[in-house]
Amino acid sequence: MKKLRPVDLAREHGISPQAVRNYEREGLIPSAERTASGYRVYTEVHAAALRALLMLVTAHGYPAAREIMREATAGRLDAALTAIDRSHTQLLRDRETLTVVSAGVAHLTGAPATESGSGSAPPERGQALSIGRLAGRLGVTAATLRNWESAGIVAPQRLATGHRAYSAQDVRDAELAHLLRRGGYRLEVIATVVQQLRTAGGTQSLAAALEDWQRRLTARGTAMLDAAGRLAGYLAVLERG
Repeated sequence: MKKLRPVDLAREHGISPQAVRNYEREGLIPSAERTASGYRVYTEVHAAALRALLMLVTAHGYPAAREIMREATAGRLDAALTAIDRSHTQLLRDRETLTVVSAGVAHLTGAPATESGSGSAPPERGQALSIGRLAGRLGVTAATLRNWESAGIVAPQRLATGHRAYSAQDVRDAELAHLLRRGGYRLEVIATVVQQLRTAGGTQSLAAALEDWQRRLTARGTAMLDAAGRLAGYLAVLERG
């Protein structure tokens, strides 16, 4: 099997040899053999691992990619696949959230939604969610919801007990905030967009944000397909050994 140096692996991806060594130290690619003088010797197995890792980072983000590669490299395939499943589930939730928000925009502007499909519907009129239920629905903490309230993104009513009650509109605004936060938007930007949605006026910023996030979802989904192929290739090479 062809022998490779750290610089050989690094050059292919435009990264430093130290980055390759760091990935090895973290268990993201297999351990290298050493020469008598202590130099690392890599092979095509390591090259395939690095290709898979960097594609997984693009598709799933670094934390998920790190977990996937650690488990796969350690031979714990089911654990690696479970991590991939979680990432796909999050992508699906993002798509469903986008559908809900787009439908709300379409209702206000008369424009078609940016994506077809059905997402999780907000509560019916007259119903309200507690902060705990809404946090669980979104997969965030109650502290996050309180931060969004401080930023003017959500405005729940206060019951006589002092507890917060989130209406259907509050849930919609929170879903939108959750979506845009994952898109990298700052709280002050999200607050402006939500206010535009509430007042049903000046929704160009909202439409642009949704279109941008739609493109990001498509790019992430495509990257996941590419990453799956890279990972499958790595596992095949690893099995041949």
